[in-house]
Amino acid sequence: MIPEQNEAQLATLHAFWRFVKFRIGNNYVHIVFGVVRRVSENGVMETAFTHRLESSGLIASLEPDRWRSGSWILSIDDTPQSHVDLVDPTALHFEYMARMGHIIDAAFPHGVPITAVHLGAGALTIPRYVEATRAGSRQQVVEIERDLLDFVREHCPLPRGASIRCRYGDAREVLEGLPKGLMSQVDLVVVDVFRGARTPANVTSVEFYSAIKALLSPTGIVIANVADGPPMGFARGQLATLRYVFGEAFAVAEQGVANGKRFGNVVLGAMSNGTTPTWVPALSGKGPHPTSLIAGADAVAWSASAAVVTDNTAIDSPPPARNLFRS
Repeated sequence: MIPEQNEAQLATLHAFWRFVKFRIGNNYVHIVFGVVRRVSENGVMETAFTHRLESSGLIASLEPDRWRSGSWILSIDDTPQSHVDLVDPTALHFEYMARMGHIIDAAFPHGVPITAVHLGAGALTIPRYVEATRAGSRQQVVEIERDLLDFVREHCPLPRGASIRCRYGDAREVLEGLPKGLMSQVDLVVVDVFRGARTPANVTSVEFYSAIKALLSPTGIVIANVADGPPMGFARGQLATLRYVFGEAFAVAEQGVANGKRFGNVVLGAMSNGTTPTWVPALSGKGPHPTSLIAGADAVAWSASAAVVTDNTAIDSPPPARNLFRS
């Protein structure tokens, strides 16, 4: 989950530096027992929270969005992962999330509940979006870091009455162990699995996507978020793999990312019935702009240089530069 943001981000600050006060621009930052407090020029105290994840040892932080009241940014290991707007869950502020939202809205009627499985939780932004736009949807979320979900839900609670069930464990293992009653019944599978800033190899292969295909209904769709940089070999391989499993697949990304000029997110999609829906071309006009849509013959050409990924050849996605998210 690696968003492209123009807004300046404070670096993640760890809880071990107690009672330290220093200045960043016009802001003072205080660290007090794992809580980061930012004091703006007008003296308003905003509170951010940090937590060391038990399984990975990485530091998770939730910081208030300085530009939008009621919104929070989740970062893990200094990498911005999710943005959640508690006031308006339909507002998707990170670039890749907005693209996911456009695909969901094109694939499913507004207001009609769906069945969804989310592999990778983050701040539960997309499950919240589905609930807000299709109330009553049955959703399951799979997350390997149990205390990450506890941390997020403590400070950014889920809406009351939402049917969002959380399962804990490795995404691939939990996927393959889901109840048989879900087979061919799921409308939407969202793959947004990251370990820090990288996607683990075991959720990138033919075998993995074949397990997802078995879950999907005849009109179901899988949406996957991957992050890559020049020459985009990882993302091209993921599109080739989706095309191999599903027959047809498409990708949408910021133009510079799609052209291999910089690191960023590529959102991939594939229908269980092996077609490219008639609504796909319209995604190029949805934004955020500038947008590149890769579908049909373009998808064939864009992924032609990449090999289909199997369990035997899968590798983790490439890491971004360490200073990519530093202001």
